[in-house]
Amino acid sequence: MDILDAYVTTAPSAQNVIDIFRDEWSSKFPTDTGVMATPGSAALFEDPRIEWLSNTIGGFAGKNILELGPLEAGHTYMMHGAGAKSIVAIEANSRSYLKCLCVKEIFNLNRAQFRYGDAMRYLSETSERFDVCVASGILYHMVDPVEFLRNIARVSDTIFLWTHYYAESLRARQNLGRQFEEPYEIAVDGNSYTVCKRNYEEALNWAGFCGGGKPWAFWLTRDSLMRAITDSGFTVEAIEFDHPAHPNGPALALVARK
Repeated sequence: MDILDAYVTTAPSAQNVIDIFRDEWSSKFPTDTGVMATPGSAALFEDPRIEWLSNTIGGFAGKNILELGPLEAGHTYMMHGAGAKSIVAIEANSRSYLKCLCVKEIFNLNRAQFRYGDAMRYLSETSERFDVCVASGILYHMVDPVEFLRNIARVSDTIFLWTHYYAESLRARQNLGRQFEEPYEIAVDGNSYTVCKRNYEEALNWAGFCGGGKPWAFWLTRDSLMRAITDSGFTVEAIEFDHPAHPNGPALALVARK
């Protein structure tokens, strides 16, 4: 790239900021902001899962929130707009982190703080506490999903999860089946869980890749997911968006509390 390609010749605008990451966005921007739609298609700035979470926990107003894996700050935008007192968002992907800063600037998310680093390391080392931990689209990118849940229990008594999980039905899917190896049992502190290794393969070639920091991750089965949550000290209070036939793999959303 010619260094002069990094310059713009038009007046400052939100679109200039968005175009820094042209063709790398996963999200489309909210329809009522006047900001031109990005190349992304996921409605993460107007996500019914976050609306459901708000209704389930009595709203975001006045709450201190930990968000793990904010991606492009769509959920951050929603929680901020709903009156969250503060949001600490941890993002390990450098390009996603920079996109979050772009969104923060465009929409003036002044009560949100984005931190660039690994969520697992943060959870294991921090002494901060939060009213709720929002972990949407991150558990199934972990190489140690059970430990991840246990670390969340250190920092909050309320957790929101949206995650994929492993089921044998995945093997019949032409686009996904070959990415999964054989499931097997692991033991964590004497408790047994079933996991399956998922390899990212060609997804790693996209500049907008938003998976984990390794070329693979481990998916829990649904039963093991529920037991891992319980073994971490939580009780599942509500489940929604329960989609065994989700195109990217079986998925569900849940709220659990201690």
